Amino acid sequence: MKLFVDTWGWLALAEPLDRKHAAALRCYQEYSRSGRVVTSNYVLDETITLLFLRLRFDAAYDFSKAVLESSFIAVEAVTEARFRKAFELRRRFADKPNISFTDLTSIAIMTELKVTDILTADAHFAHVGLGFQLLPS
Repeated sequence: MKLFVDTWGWLALAEPLDRKHAAALRCYQEYSRSGRVVTSNYVLDETITLLFLRLRFDAAYDFSKAVLESSFIAVEAVTEARFRKAFELRRRFADKPNISFTDLTSIAIMTELKVTDILTADAHFAHVGLGFQLLPS
């Protein structure tokens, strides 16, 4: 099993004072021991932007650099095909307008790679009915 890390997951991991930090860290460490961590370039775009808004520069830079240089985190690109799939999902989930386009790209990637476990607090991943397991539970 692989773990997809959403923006919320990265932020919880980066901020030791976050109330879910310890639980997120335990979950992340469990998956990272075997190199089964996946994220996307769109998720990292959101994450890095928010880290530099929330943390001291050095802390945001060091955390971002560690993620980008990790040998066990697979950063999946939102290719044109995945972008188009996400756009199809926007139509499919028209009744769920609060799902961001970045999250739709994550859903497209997770579906393609058959990843069901996701480090997130975003409940809409559960609401789409695709069998995603939100962690930490």
